Amino acid sequence: MYRRAQTGYEKALGPEHMLTLKTVHNLGVLREDQGRLVEAEVMYQRALAGYEKTLGPEHGATLKMVKNLSTLYADHGKVMEAETMYVWALQGYENAVGANHPRTRVIARSSNRLRTSS
Repeated sequence: MYRRAQTGYEKALGPEHMLTLKTVHNLGVLREDQGRLVEAEVMYQRALAGYEKTLGPEHGATLKMVKNLSTLYADHGKVMEAETMYVWALQGYENAVGANHPRTRVIARSSNRLRTSS
């Protein structure tokens, strides 16, 4: 159903419309849940590129996608990639909502766990 929605949104609204990108993001989540990690990463990267282009690097939707990628990378041993994404997400959330916001603190804790486990 996600593929069908993605195809329809792309035809009707374009590949960088928010509904298209949200569907691509959701497809990535589904692929990750299915253990199809390469496909999940491709979907996440595509959604991230679209969000970044459309909304900017510090928009909430972009940062959520960055956080999802960081978690995917960390969970599957891609430490360098995870660290890069965690730093981006942490700096973005600090700039957008402040260092004491719950989302910022979650990213900071995740980043610290990655550093202590590697």
